[in-house]
Amino acid sequence: MNQSAYIAQEDRYDNGMKYRRCGKSGVLLPEISLGLWHNFGEKDPLPRSMEMLHYAFDHGITHFDLANNYGPSYGSAEKTFGIAMKQSFHPYRDEMFVSTKAGYDMWPGPYGNWGSRKYLMASLDQSLKRMNLDYVDLFYSHRYDPQTPLEETLQALVDIVRAGKALYVGISRWPKQAAQFAYEYLAARDVPCLIYQGRYHLFDREVEEEGLLQQAKENGAGFICFSPLAQGLLTDRYLNGIPEDSRIAHDGRYLKPEALTDSTLRRIKALNELALRRGQTLAEMALAWLLKDDKVSSVIIGASSAAQIEKNLKALQNSHFTPDEIAEIENACKG
Repeated sequence: MNQSAYIAQEDRYDNGMKYRRCGKSGVLLPEISLGLWHNFGEKDPLPRSMEMLHYAFDHGITHFDLANNYGPSYGSAEKTFGIAMKQSFHPYRDEMFVSTKAGYDMWPGPYGNWGSRKYLMASLDQSLKRMNLDYVDLFYSHRYDPQTPLEETLQALVDIVRAGKALYVGISRWPKQAAQFAYEYLAARDVPCLIYQGRYHLFDREVEEEGLLQQAKENGAGFICFSPLAQGLLTDRYLNGIPEDSRIAHDGRYLKPEALTDSTLRRIKALNELALRRGQTLAEMALAWLLKDDKVSSVIIGASSAAQIEKNLKALQNSHFTPDEIAEIENACKG
């Protein structure tokens, strides 16, 4: 399908999107970013993927989050994005903030996984070709490697920036002690860590409990959330059981049926009741709850349709919570 006639909406920055300073950098990120983890691979209809990318950009989403192994199959989400760059987004490249990552398994053998210099550099070269880009705005170490010396992983990130293949670097899901080492190592080499990416939602507060949110702020880095809706649990999808076309029913790898316990369902229903009183869907409220914290730079949503992106963007309309609402949310989450 030829999408070369795409012209971005002139009012794309006037549709209600808000932008936040990312740590102590010059970068402003949209409060909601689009992740291409699922639904943009080779098995997904290209016209639908293009429609979602166009809708996102037309509504102020300037940050697109990828990784080398997003798909399925591995690399295919980047290929889809590369088609969009070539056919649609090339005139708007300087308005976009594109990230990718390496750290999980990508190709067979000892050099296609974890955090070695060889893997990170080779992976980024491949990603740039797939995405039809000369550089990415942000390149992440996708996970902490307990075997490779941290200095090797971090120096590779420094050299990637100095080579002009990425403008900024970040870390994803690194433990606190290693993250602190990363912040200090990178800052000492004038390539400060732009952002920490971590899983964060109403049911998973580990980044709060471990102090990772505060640590990022103290080190001048931003924080970006992934999985903000707990793989769909924090939506109205499962209020009345497990639909046949749901992720639980079809994707046992990332969201298993046993995740929807009676206790979890009670928590979901209690949160849903509060969301309705606020004039929001549960998904809107879950996203808004994350955005109430100014330490959060952006929240990454996934999507299977443009309509779903449209619904999630409504969270921007009300991210203010009264103390009573916060207390009620905490009680509901405890079950």
